[in-house]
Amino acid sequence: MVERSHGVQSWIDRLSQAELPALTSVVRDLQHLSQRSDASVQQLADILLRDATLTSKVLRVANSVYYNPSQESIRTISRAIVLIGFDNVRLISLSVSLIDGLLIQAPRQQLLELLARSFHAAVQARNLGGYVLGNHAEEVFIAALLHHLGELAFWSCGGAQVDELTAALEVPGVDEDEAVRGVLGTSFRQLTQGLAKSWGLGELVSLAHAGSSHADPALRAVQLGVRISEAALQGWGSSEMEAVLGRVAPFIGLNAEEALQQVLASAEEAVKVASTFGAGKLCRLIPSTDPEQIVGQQQARKASLLQPDLLVMQQALQDLGLMANQRGNVDLILDTLLKGLHRGAGLERVMLAVLADEQRCFKVKRVLGEQSEQWLREFVLPAVQVEQPHIFSYALRHREAIWMGVPATYSLNELVTLPIRQSLGTGMFFIAPLMAGNREVGVLYADCRVSGRALRHEQFVAFQRFTLLAGRCLGALSKR
Repeated sequence: MVERSHGVQSWIDRLSQAELPALTSVVRDLQHLSQRSDASVQQLADILLRDATLTSKVLRVANSVYYNPSQESIRTISRAIVLIGFDNVRLISLSVSLIDGLLIQAPRQQLLELLARSFHAAVQARNLGGYVLGNHAEEVFIAALLHHLGELAFWSCGGAQVDELTAALEVPGVDEDEAVRGVLGTSFRQLTQGLAKSWGLGELVSLAHAGSSHADPALRAVQLGVRISEAALQGWGSSEMEAVLGRVAPFIGLNAEEALQQVLASAEEAVKVASTFGAGKLCRLIPSTDPEQIVGQQQARKASLLQPDLLVMQQALQDLGLMANQRGNVDLILDTLLKGLHRGAGLERVMLAVLADEQRCFKVKRVLGEQSEQWLREFVLPAVQVEQPHIFSYALRHREAIWMGVPATYSLNELVTLPIRQSLGTGMFFIAPLMAGNREVGVLYADCRVSGRALRHEQFVAFQRFTLLAGRCLGALSKR
């Protein structure tokens, strides 16, 4: 009977010595080889020839159309290295070892899904790396493939504790990280980093769990590949995928549509790679790129998106009317205002940017809606820019609500400056000044860019009404 493991070192010892010794040995030796500048063909061949089954599988993959389109027969490891390259043979060897080592027993669904996601992430990362790295794309593939190594190893070899964690994760409202810590005594991230250090997997595997501020393009490729594989599970047209594409596009120097096409092509390639490596059962778990299915996903998403709610809007307007006469507090006024615009008028993203720092700049005070949280942290705009006037100061100065993106306001398009487009995106939006009597408070902004739907006349009318009514509330408050 396998003893219960608790804590990161306990799991490292168990996985390395009792459960996965063969995999540990091969992975460690292959990675050590990559770190030696004088590594030879024979040294790589020697590692593989220790295991006849592994050798035969590597040769089968090397002879596949994916790696050997000329179909020139490859019968030895040394010949494979000559024809398809040292790094490719090492990558194939490590991938096949991982599949064999983890799927040796009857694999659980959690393991299959995570391994499929890992292969998807690896191909996405390698192809992104191809845009920004002169070489070392194979290292990026391996780092993304092993990004969830600790979790993969647990679902493969965790024994009774796998059943325990499965049960814990099925409890409604459970915090997944807390459940994992409760059963394992450590997190999956710490287990992956511990195994990476113990197995000598190199810096890239460990650093990929660090924050996104790291400037190394290889590391960014790994992190983006992993995020794409996660977002794809929500649908190619999901808000999660849109957010990831917003980072992918500038990273590889493409626009959003071109970046999506690159990502879709990589997803199709991931299916071929998984099949080539002998993991055909993973193929159906990598999100499909079939155009009809993508359209269906996008339509289903739009159907479920925010819709105007007249009852919510009427209640919010009524509440603001009462507060204009009874002088409600500022927080309640602003909460009612944003709720009315978001849930009532059906505006997907709403933002209040107030004049701050002695009225020298606009800073975000309140937001509501998907993809708007980052504005609280990142959006700052100088209030006055003589050399580059912008739509925020224009709206405040002219004291009128503006519907940008319609013919009547085309003449103002140059006021939507590059910093504004980078922060808020492109397309239609509403903007209006928020006043407290004659005092300038800031600017209200709203759009429907989560879905890309066009804004409607009735929404603009509601936007104007809410803005004026909130101004009356704040004006009444300031007369106290």
